[in-house]
Amino acid sequence: MDNKNNILRETPEQKPLARNNFIMMAVSGAMIVLGFLLMLGGSTTSEEFNPDIFSTRRIIIGPTIAFLGFLAMAAAIIIRPRFHNSDK
Repeated sequence: MDNKNNILRETPEQKPLARNNFIMMAVSGAMIVLGFLLMLGGSTTSEEFNPDIFSTRRIIIGPTIAFLGFLAMAAAIIIRPRFHNSDK
């Protein structure tokens, strides 16, 4: 017997996540990475003080973007996809 004919495929309505959810997850992941990259930089050593560790980019903008990325990731996972019924 041919097993290919016996495979049941999920309809789009049965899938837990849709294409838009995955796009939102990718954008959220990029926001998280961007936030952490903005927090990177040189540090203070015992020989020299680097005042750049207190810059606005590192202590406000970077963490805010990363936090918003985490919130957007949660929303991308939680939001149920909308499927349009063409029978109407």
